This record gives sequence, C-alpha cells and structure tokens, in this order.
Amino acid sequence: MPFTESQGLVYYSFETFNDAGVLHAIFTRHGGCSGKPFQSLNTGGTVGDDPAAVVENHLRIFRAINRPFESRFDVWQVHGNDVAITDQPRPQGEPHTKADVIITDHPEVTLMMRFADCVPVLLYDKVKNIAGIAHAGWQGTMLRVAEKAVLAMVKKFGCSANDIIAGIGPSIGPDIYEVGDEVIQRTRQAFPTVWRDLLSTRNGKTTLNLWLANDFTLAGCGVRSIEHANISTYENTQDWYSHRGENGKTGRFAAIIAARQVDG
Repeated sequence: MPFTESQGLVYYSFETFNDAGVLHAIFTRHGGCSGKPFQSLNTGGTVGDDPAAVVENHLRIFRAINRPFESRFDVWQVHGNDVAITDQPRPQGEPHTKADVIITDHPEVTLMMRFADCVPVLLYDKVKNIAGIAHAGWQGTMLRVAEKAVLAMVKKFGCSANDIIAGIGPSIGPDIYEVGDEVIQRTRQAFPTVWRDLLSTRNGKTTLNLWLANDFTLAGCGVRSIEHANISTYENTQDWYSHRGENGKTGRFAAIIAARQVDG
C-alpha cells in the first residue's frame, strides 16, 4: 500500500523507492497540532501558523520516521532551479540556503522540502546511493528544475541517469490547474516539441499538466524509472494542502528523503 501510518501521522511512499530500501515519505496533513486553516501537520513557517506548532509538527515527522530532528537539511524554496549539495544537516538557527533542489550522499542527512500544489520530485541513484529532491512549481518546471537535479547528480557524484529512479508526488492535478497567457507562452517556449501534450483547452479555459511536463523533463535527460503518485492536492484537500484549492489560506506538507544506510 502507498500509505503508511506511524505514530498518528500518515505518509505516502513510492513502490520503486521502497523496493530500493530508500527512506522517504510525503506526509499528509493529518496528525499534527496546527489549528485552522492549517490543520494539522503544517510544516510551513511563513504561512501565518503558530511557530511553536510548526516546530512540534517537524518533531513529530522525525519521530514518525525514526530519524533525529538534528539530521534535517531544508532550504528556502524560491521557485527557481538552483541546487544545494550538502554533506551535513543544516545547523539549527542558521539561515536557509535559497534553492529548489537538494542533493546528498550522506545517509545521516535527511533532506526535506515543503509543498502545497507544487510538484515534489524525489530522486535516488541505486548504484551511487545519492538522494535528491526538487521543488517543481510551474516556474521551476519551466526552468527544468528536475533536469538540473539530475545533471547535478551526474556532475558531482558521477551518477548515471539510467540508475536514477524518480517519483512525482502529490500536487495539483492536470485537469484542474488553470493557467493564463503568461504560463501558456512560457510552456510553449520551454517545451517547444511537446507543449500541445501539456496544455488542454476546454470551454475557453486552459489547463497545464505539471506531472507530464516533469515526466518529459526527466525522461529527456535519461531517467527511465519514473513513478507517479497521481494524487491531486487540489481535489483532495481533506488529505493534502492546496494553495489554490484553499485560496492561499493553508499550510505546507513535508516531503523527505535520505540516502540508504550501508553496513560496513
């Protein structure tokens, strides 16, 4: 089953990542302590929630996955495509690095990002034992942030795209994500050969398929194993935060991944 309950929290996981023995989780909004409209496992510290509740939610997440909270490395996500490569956790109290990709080869580091409609892209090299995560909103998708992540893994750690497995997590669905002229034009520029597959117009309204766009991006740089959650945050706000589905008044759910512990 793709969902697991641990200490009152519920998270989604990818079958291919589970088969590879990779610690990863995309947490639903259940099991936290935040009040409305952030109920209840909000991990976003800039949405107006009680800071103490946000910290407690983070602690609950790390207890649920049996990892030290001090192992966390998170970033200030800015809808770009900059990459942060780390070999150690982020010291508590230090400023966040601005980035939308995080990569590590150290199993004791737990990578973490926050989402509420944008696409979580999880990455893992089964041979080199390299873990990564990317934040792909519409802007990051047009900047091919998933490709930047893969290329960084290849350049820094000698990964082969053939060895990388990818997971496209819960995010706003392709049939509901209405976009305007700016995004339509950017899509045509960023995906000149396949934009017709990504944009769909019905009754004068155009929707964008972020899932397929990131799939095309990953496949285009050689990733062959791409698993989709196929869960729309917008259409499942009982379980997931959705910025658009909740008119901007909502929290952020956490996605985490770590490189596999290797004995010896």
